[in-house]
Amino acid sequence: MSYLTQKTIKKNISFKGVALHSGLSVNVCIKPAEVNSGIVFKRVDLKSNNLVYPNFMNVTNTSLNTTIENNYGVKISTIEHLMGALFGMGIDNALVEIDNEEVPILDGSAKVFIEKIKSAGIEISDAPIKVIKIKKEVKFSDGERFISIEPSGLSLDIDFELKYKNSIIGNQRNKIKVYEDDLEDIYNSRTYCLFEDIEKIKKNGLAKGGSLENAVVVKDDTVLNSEGLRNKKEFVNHKILDCIGDLYTSGYRIVASIKSSQGGHYLTNQLLRKVFQNKENFSILEIKEKNLPHTLINRNLLRSIA
Repeated sequence: MSYLTQKTIKKNISFKGVALHSGLSVNVCIKPAEVNSGIVFKRVDLKSNNLVYPNFMNVTNTSLNTTIENNYGVKISTIEHLMGALFGMGIDNALVEIDNEEVPILDGSAKVFIEKIKSAGIEISDAPIKVIKIKKEVKFSDGERFISIEPSGLSLDIDFELKYKNSIIGNQRNKIKVYEDDLEDIYNSRTYCLFEDIEKIKKNGLAKGGSLENAVVVKDDTVLNSEGLRNKKEFVNHKILDCIGDLYTSGYRIVASIKSSQGGHYLTNQLLRKVFQNKENFSILEIKEKNLPHTLINRNLLRSIA
């Protein structure tokens, strides 16, 4: 058995929670899956045409969440935190059964997903993993906002910055190596919003399930959550979590260096679409243990299954 081969969970993971935007109660069961099956979502409240694949080309909405949709109009929304947890824990194959349209927000981070995956344990197969290696620099911008991806020798680096006029959020920046660093602060960082934006968001029919239990709310120079922030860079760290989850809609781990300023779901999705438009931008490698750099072994994964 090798840490460098495909992985799934050892046993079912079940959880229930409120959907952030619909406000509905949702049940989810994540099940082990065979090698080369990837991550698949299944709407168990529907009897047919109920499989939805988290592929960047299936992303149909990027406003305040990432929504995927199949050819029959069946949707799954707010997948980004769960996808970030699956990516970070090295889960290649899993079936996600869900009885409604939106993944529960839980505490607003990936913390619960990570804990449940660790508790279930990880099953290691003999099938080699595949990795997307970026070969050329690709950029996408939207006004002052931008995201870029370029070749990297061994790792997946994400350099992300925020620019807010709000004094609490301000200009935050963090850079991480996804396969090497301890990502606990990334996983634990919650979604957030400005207090003055809540009314507008709710008028658009969103955030019906939002509360201080599942989001950080900032009003002027105050964090309204009684416990405060979980880490000093929680705002930008949550954006990095979103970015990791959205990158996993590529289907595989990525070897690249990513930089983003004021990015989000839309920019990451557009970047992936641009990358995969041209085969000269990337290659997909089937990695054998003898030629895989040690930096592709996530230290968190090694700790969790040791």
